[in-house]
Amino acid sequence: MIDTAQLEKNLELLEGRIARACARAGRPEHDVQLIAVSKLHPPELLRRAYDCGIRHFGENYAQELRDKQAALADLPGIRWHAIGPVQTKNAKYLAKAAHVFHALEKLEVAEELSKRRTGEPLDCFIEVNVAKEASKAGIDHGEVAAFVEKVRALPHLRVTGLMTMPPLTGNPEESRLPFRALHALARRLELPQLSMGSTHDFEVAIEEGATLVRVGTALFGERPAH
Repeated sequence: MIDTAQLEKNLELLEGRIARACARAGRPEHDVQLIAVSKLHPPELLRRAYDCGIRHFGENYAQELRDKQAALADLPGIRWHAIGPVQTKNAKYLAKAAHVFHALEKLEVAEELSKRRTGEPLDCFIEVNVAKEASKAGIDHGEVAAFVEKVRALPHLRVTGLMTMPPLTGNPEESRLPFRALHALARRLELPQLSMGSTHDFEVAIEEGATLVRVGTALFGERPAH
């Protein structure tokens, strides 16, 4: 686990990269929200990250999110982002603990979240399989509009944008076309938010319109083994 000094340095470097990407795209820095991907990292590291000014944390696993939300419930203003797919049986954890869900792709999950959610609506991003990878989750590009309408008909959920995970390659530039395609689809559907970009390609994502970037390794270092 990295120490506070290294965490502060990593955050400073990361914020600088985000700022420069925004400048290249002619966008203000406040257009882009950093989600600190904290899966498998211990709550004490997240608490230190909070002390460094981070408020938005991304978790891939529903039960881990549940446990960390409980462990850090004393921190005002902390926001929890569920960024991985969830099974219907675990939707109850997201419904209670998450503020935002980035990987909605199944109507049965949406229905369970809606049934279990109380209080503020759960902000949801529809996951789109832009590159049509057989190994990736997400809805086909042509089915998104109909799915959005079905989710909008459910109480306690709010569709705020789209998310995608492009093919993982060694060249960030290869993510540009999938990001651009998602941005075009979001504009057509009049959805204002785009969740796209991770440690290796978040700068390209910002240049192509991302409003939330999900970054873990560049901030926390390599994550512990599962």
